[in-house]
Amino acid sequence: MLNFIIRRLLISVLVLIAIAVTSFFIIQLPPGDFASTYKQFLIQTGGMTEDRAEEMTQLVRRQYGLDQPVHMQFFTWVRGIVTEGKFGYSFAYRRDAGDIIMDRLPKTLMLALAAHLTSTIVGVLAGIYVAPRQYGWADNILSVIAFIFTSIPRFFIALVILYVLVFTFRQSHVTSFFSPEYVVAPWSWAKFVDLMSHIWPVIVVAGLGGVARNMRVMRGNLLDVLNAQYVTTARSKGLHERGVIYKHAVPNALHPMVAYQGTALPYMLQGELEVTIVMGIATLGPIFYQSLATQDIYLAGGILLAISSLIVLGNLIADLLLAVLDPRIRYS
Repeated sequence: MLNFIIRRLLISVLVLIAIAVTSFFIIQLPPGDFASTYKQFLIQTGGMTEDRAEEMTQLVRRQYGLDQPVHMQFFTWVRGIVTEGKFGYSFAYRRDAGDIIMDRLPKTLMLALAAHLTSTIVGVLAGIYVAPRQYGWADNILSVIAFIFTSIPRFFIALVILYVLVFTFRQSHVTSFFSPEYVVAPWSWAKFVDLMSHIWPVIVVAGLGGVARNMRVMRGNLLDVLNAQYVTTARSKGLHERGVIYKHAVPNALHPMVAYQGTALPYMLQGELEVTIVMGIATLGPIFYQSLATQDIYLAGGILLAISSLIVLGNLIADLLLAVLDPRIRYS
């Protein structure tokens, strides 16, 4: 087991290095840089002449090291992360990018995990319910609903919910975590209820597709197990059908589900980012979009690295849980 853990940790580190290199250089691909964006800002809003704006732009490039080759910028960024724990300087926010990321990462992770937990529990239970009723009315209805929720883009569902909340129910402060009276108030049951009333659209929208995927995966796994010979043997011994399903079939059908969770977490993070960008909630989503638009490379690269680390960690946890459930995995 120890060798298995060490191998998985080494693979995770190599994957993170590859992600850091790839993401940083991809961010650099669009023409121009933050200084170019800053130059246009000075001309359009500051009333500067072209020559004066170009002079200021060159000063910004030298100040932030944007005049260096791309590989030198990358090594400077990585050295700061490894030696000082800093993700570089955010040009737009004029702060360390790591401080901005750590301020919003817990909120992002909370929403993604809440959506992930909801989609997993509801999806697995729905899959367990419909598998023994294959091609029945419940199976057909839930399969159609799963197909619809998997097909509809989540940003569109978020737009519809946002429109309904604002224009139908006249709900205000939909783009924040709390109502104004609870922002600085100490934690209480009323504040928790207010929090849930604001974040439920993110959890529901981000988790809808996950519910559909988890239900379909669990349904397929359980159907395979129910057709296995040892299940037929258990039935021939006179065991009650409920006992055959929940005692013998479900535990074995959960093995692929555990492995699938490692790939489901990225889906939840992606959904959370999409919904929060649409709704403007203060998580990593809106600032990631803004950093890409303004080419704030260190902030965008830091967010990508942070999200990638969560995804790699999720896959690592899934591998370890699967190794605990199935000892054969440890020797693979």
